[in-house]
Amino acid sequence: MVAFVGLAATWWIILPAFIIAAIDTRKNGFFIQVRIGRRGRPFQVIKLRTMREMLSFTTCVTTSQDPRITRWGNFFRKTKIDELPQLINVLFGQMSFVGPRPDVPGYADRLQGNDRRILELYPGITGPATLKFRNEETLLAQVPDPQSYNDEIIFPEKVRLNLAYLEYWSFWKDIGYILVTIMPGLVRKAGIDRKLDLA
Repeated sequence: MVAFVGLAATWWIILPAFIIAAIDTRKNGFFIQVRIGRRGRPFQVIKLRTMREMLSFTTCVTTSQDPRITRWGNFFRKTKIDELPQLINVLFGQMSFVGPRPDVPGYADRLQGNDRRILELYPGITGPATLKFRNEETLLAQVPDPQSYNDEIIFPEKVRLNLAYLEYWSFWKDIGYILVTIMPGLVRKAGIDRKLDLA
Protein backbone atom coordinates (compact mmCIF):
# COMPACT_ATOMS: atom_id res chain seq x y z
CA MET A 1 0.00 0.00 0.00
CA VAL A 2 2.80 2.40 0.88
CA ALA A 3 4.58 1.61 -2.39
CA PHE A 4 1.37 2.30 -4.32
CA VAL A 5 0.95 5.63 -2.54
CA GLY A 6 4.62 6.42 -3.23
CA LEU A 7 4.19 5.75 -6.94
CA ALA A 8 1.00 7.83 -7.02
CA ALA A 9 2.86 10.68 -5.33
CA THR A 10 6.00 10.55 -7.51
CA TRP A 11 4.78 9.52 -10.98
CA TRP A 12 5.01 13.17 -12.08
CA ILE A 13 8.75 13.00 -11.29
CA ILE A 14 9.32 9.51 -12.72
CA LEU A 15 7.59 10.14 -16.07
CA PRO A 16 9.55 13.24 -17.19
CA ALA A 17 12.75 11.75 -15.75
CA PHE A 18 12.11 8.62 -17.83
CA ILE A 19 11.73 10.72 -20.99
CA ILE A 20 14.87 12.75 -20.19
CA ALA A 21 16.85 9.55 -19.45
CA ALA A 22 15.73 8.02 -22.76
CA ILE A 23 16.82 11.11 -24.73
CA ASP A 24 20.03 11.51 -22.71
CA THR A 25 21.20 7.90 -23.14
CA ARG A 26 19.40 7.08 -26.41
CA LYS A 27 18.13 3.91 -24.80
CA ASN A 28 15.08 2.79 -22.81
CA GLY A 29 14.71 5.32 -19.99
CA PHE A 30 14.33 2.46 -17.52
CA PHE A 31 17.43 0.46 -16.60
CA ILE A 32 16.41 -3.13 -15.86
CA GLN A 33 19.04 -5.46 -14.44
CA VAL A 34 19.10 -8.88 -12.79
CA ARG A 35 19.79 -8.64 -9.06
CA ILE A 36 19.76 -11.18 -6.24
CA GLY A 37 16.71 -11.07 -4.01
CA ARG A 38 15.41 -12.83 -0.92
CA ARG A 39 16.57 -16.45 -0.55
CA GLY A 40 18.99 -15.91 -3.41
CA ARG A 41 16.28 -15.67 -6.04
CA PRO A 42 17.10 -13.41 -8.99
CA PHE A 43 14.71 -10.65 -9.98
CA GLN A 44 14.78 -7.64 -12.28
CA VAL A 45 15.39 -4.34 -10.50
CA ILE A 46 13.97 -1.21 -12.15
CA LYS A 47 15.84 2.10 -12.07
CA LEU A 48 16.13 5.14 -14.27
CA ARG A 49 18.93 4.81 -16.80
CA THR A 50 21.82 7.11 -15.89
CA MET A 51 24.66 5.71 -17.99
CA ARG A 52 25.41 5.37 -21.68
CA GLU A 53 26.78 2.12 -23.04
CA MET A 54 30.54 1.88 -23.59
CA LEU A 55 31.74 -1.51 -24.78
CA SER A 56 35.21 -0.92 -23.31
CA PHE A 57 33.72 -1.03 -19.78
CA THR A 58 32.87 -4.45 -18.35
CA THR A 59 32.96 -3.76 -14.59
CA CYS A 60 29.79 -3.39 -12.53
CA VAL A 61 31.62 -1.13 -10.05
CA THR A 62 30.87 2.54 -10.69
CA THR A 63 32.84 5.56 -9.52
CA SER A 64 31.84 9.23 -9.53
CA GLN A 65 34.30 9.77 -12.40
CA ASP A 66 32.81 7.05 -14.60
CA PRO A 67 32.61 8.45 -18.15
CA ARG A 68 29.48 6.39 -18.80
CA ILE A 69 27.41 8.59 -16.46
CA THR A 70 25.53 11.22 -18.44
CA ARG A 71 24.96 14.82 -17.36
CA TRP A 72 21.34 14.18 -16.40
CA GLY A 73 22.32 10.78 -15.04
CA ASN A 74 24.68 12.47 -12.62
CA PHE A 75 21.81 14.67 -11.40
CA PHE A 76 19.46 11.71 -11.03
CA ARG A 77 22.06 9.75 -9.06
CA LYS A 78 22.89 12.64 -6.73
CA THR A 79 19.22 13.34 -5.99
CA LYS A 80 18.36 9.59 -5.86
CA ILE A 81 15.59 10.16 -8.41
CA ASP A 82 16.97 7.15 -10.31
CA GLU A 83 15.91 4.95 -7.38
CA LEU A 84 12.20 5.91 -7.48
CA PRO A 85 11.10 3.21 -9.99
CA GLN A 86 12.16 0.59 -7.43
CA LEU A 87 8.83 1.36 -5.77
CA ILE A 88 7.48 -0.94 -8.51
CA ASN A 89 9.71 -3.74 -7.17
CA VAL A 90 8.36 -3.05 -3.67
CA LEU A 91 4.80 -3.13 -5.02
CA PHE A 92 5.48 -6.54 -6.63
CA GLY A 93 6.87 -7.91 -3.36
CA GLN A 94 10.43 -8.27 -4.67
CA MET A 95 11.94 -5.57 -2.46
CA SER A 96 11.29 -3.72 0.78
CA PHE A 97 11.80 -0.08 1.69
CA VAL A 98 14.63 -0.97 4.09
CA GLY A 99 17.13 -3.79 3.74
CA PRO A 100 20.41 -4.71 2.04
CA ARG A 101 20.85 -3.27 -1.42
CA PRO A 102 20.22 -5.95 -4.07
CA ASP A 103 23.54 -7.04 -5.57
CA VAL A 104 24.32 -8.23 -9.05
CA PRO A 105 25.00 -11.99 -9.24
CA GLY A 106 28.41 -12.91 -7.84
CA TYR A 107 28.18 -11.21 -4.45
CA ALA A 108 25.30 -11.96 -2.05
CA ASP A 109 24.50 -15.25 -3.79
CA ARG A 110 28.05 -16.46 -3.08
CA LEU A 111 28.02 -15.73 0.63
CA GLN A 112 29.00 -18.64 2.85
CA GLY A 113 28.12 -19.81 6.36
CA ASN A 114 26.50 -17.35 8.73
CA ASP A 115 26.82 -14.55 6.18
CA ARG A 116 24.10 -16.22 4.08
CA ARG A 117 21.58 -15.17 6.73
CA ILE A 118 21.45 -11.85 4.88
CA LEU A 119 19.46 -13.65 2.19
CA GLU A 120 16.63 -14.05 4.73
CA LEU A 121 15.94 -10.35 4.16
CA TYR A 122 14.17 -8.69 1.29
CA PRO A 123 16.57 -6.32 -0.45
CA GLY A 124 15.79 -2.68 0.25
CA ILE A 125 15.82 0.72 -1.40
CA THR A 126 17.75 2.03 1.60
CA GLY A 127 19.36 0.61 4.73
CA PRO A 128 22.30 0.98 7.10
CA ALA A 129 24.93 -0.20 4.62
CA THR A 130 23.50 1.98 1.84
CA LEU A 131 23.54 5.04 4.10
CA LYS A 132 26.97 4.32 5.54
CA PHE A 133 28.36 4.22 2.00
CA ARG A 134 26.16 6.93 0.51
CA ASN A 135 29.33 8.49 -0.96
CA GLU A 136 30.60 5.16 -2.26
CA GLU A 137 31.15 6.32 -5.84
CA THR A 138 33.28 9.25 -4.67
CA LEU A 139 35.24 6.94 -2.37
CA LEU A 140 35.89 4.47 -5.19
CA ALA A 141 37.09 7.29 -7.45
CA GLN A 142 39.90 8.01 -4.97
CA VAL A 143 41.49 4.54 -5.00
CA PRO A 144 43.74 3.07 -7.73
CA ASP A 145 41.76 -0.19 -8.08
CA PRO A 146 38.03 0.42 -7.45
CA GLN A 147 37.03 -3.19 -8.18
CA SER A 148 39.46 -4.66 -5.62
CA TYR A 149 38.63 -2.00 -3.03
CA ASN A 150 34.94 -2.76 -3.44
CA ASP A 151 35.42 -6.53 -3.19
CA GLU A 152 37.95 -6.54 -0.35
CA ILE A 153 36.92 -3.54 1.79
CA ILE A 154 33.45 -2.19 1.04
CA PHE A 155 31.52 -5.41 0.39
CA PRO A 156 32.73 -7.21 3.57
CA GLU A 157 31.80 -4.12 5.62
CA LYS A 158 28.34 -4.08 4.03
CA VAL A 159 27.94 -7.73 4.97
CA ARG A 160 28.81 -6.88 8.58
CA LEU A 161 26.35 -3.97 8.67
CA ASN A 162 23.56 -6.01 7.10
CA LEU A 163 24.06 -8.88 9.56
CA ALA A 164 23.86 -6.38 12.42
CA TYR A 165 20.68 -4.95 10.86
CA LEU A 166 19.17 -8.44 10.77
CA GLU A 167 20.22 -9.19 14.35
CA TYR A 168 18.97 -5.93 15.88
CA TRP A 169 16.07 -5.08 13.59
CA SER A 170 13.33 -2.81 14.85
CA PHE A 171 10.44 -1.01 13.20
CA TRP A 172 11.55 2.35 14.60
CA LYS A 173 15.06 1.91 13.26
CA ASP A 174 13.56 1.30 9.83
CA ILE A 175 11.63 4.56 10.15
CA GLY A 176 14.92 6.24 11.10
CA TYR A 177 16.70 4.87 8.02
CA ILE A 178 13.89 6.14 5.79
CA LEU A 179 14.03 9.58 7.40
CA VAL A 180 17.81 9.76 7.00
CA THR A 181 17.35 8.85 3.31
CA ILE A 182 14.72 11.45 2.43
CA MET A 183 15.61 14.25 4.88
CA PRO A 184 19.36 13.92 5.61
CA GLY A 185 19.88 17.52 6.70
CA LEU A 186 16.97 17.59 9.12
CA VAL A 187 17.76 14.28 10.79
CA ARG A 188 21.43 15.23 11.07
CA LYS A 189 20.39 18.23 13.14
CA ALA A 190 18.16 16.01 15.26
CA GLY A 191 21.01 13.55 15.82
CA ILE A 192 19.08 10.59 14.39
CA ASP A 193 22.03 9.59 12.21
CA ARG A 194 24.25 9.32 15.32
CA LYS A 195 21.67 7.15 17.10
CA LEU A 196 21.68 4.83 14.09
CA ASP A 197 25.50 4.81 13.99
CA LEU A 198 25.53 6.48 10.57
CA ALA A 199 27.25 9.77 11.42
